[in-house]
Amino acid sequence: MATLPAEKLMEENGNGNYTGENIKILEGLEAVRLRPAMYIGSTGEMGLHHLVYEVVDNSVDEALAGYARKIDVIIHVDDSITVIDDGRGIPVDMKTLPNGEKMSAVEVVLTKLHAGGKFDSSTYKVSGGLHGVGVSCVNALSQEFTVEIWRDGHTWEMDFSCGIPTSELRQTGTSKKRGTKVHFLPDKTLRPASRSAPSSSTPVASPSSSSSSTRASRCCTTSRS
Repeated sequence: MATLPAEKLMEENGNGNYTGENIKILEGLEAVRLRPAMYIGSTGEMGLHHLVYEVVDNSVDEALAGYARKIDVIIHVDDSITVIDDGRGIPVDMKTLPNGEKMSAVEVVLTKLHAGGKFDSSTYKVSGGLHGVGVSCVNALSQEFTVEIWRDGHTWEMDFSCGIPTSELRQTGTSKKRGTKVHFLPDKTLRPASRSAPSSSTPVASPSSSSSSTRASRCCTTSRS
């Protein structure tokens, strides 16, 4: 079988200009939005379900650790999801990152890959999910993502779109409750009604400006006795 010289192959295939300029560095959650299937398995229905599993897994971990007794999962008519637990609540105190930047712990958890409490064996003896990747991927792949936290007598809230904060972490009141509420609307390319057979490498689209409905079509509650 005849073979072409390497120089001829490069000339024919147009690979002669492969330099450092062709190497791209994706920061933060950009890689998740560019190649979502690498993180959640697919951009189809399976990937959509995986987003729900990742948020629920965090609540289940709180239950397994003995801190949560109840988990509510609500599927709204607009395809958004709400997951509520009565665990400890995601920490809201400020954390100093390796680069010196200061950021609230909840923002770190929701916007940084490989960040979370599951790497610390004293926090969770048993845990599931993607260990620091899961909920940040859900945030990255959601048009709308809101977290509400009840912790240390206060209520805290923060909003995101496509993994980017759209508000500061804010204290919105006082509460005797404890736990975390996550509400998210998956990117429209992941939802069956607006999906047209995307491939596993299809980047997700920009967020829609439409508002979400608050009515629920189905609700699943699990309790730990």
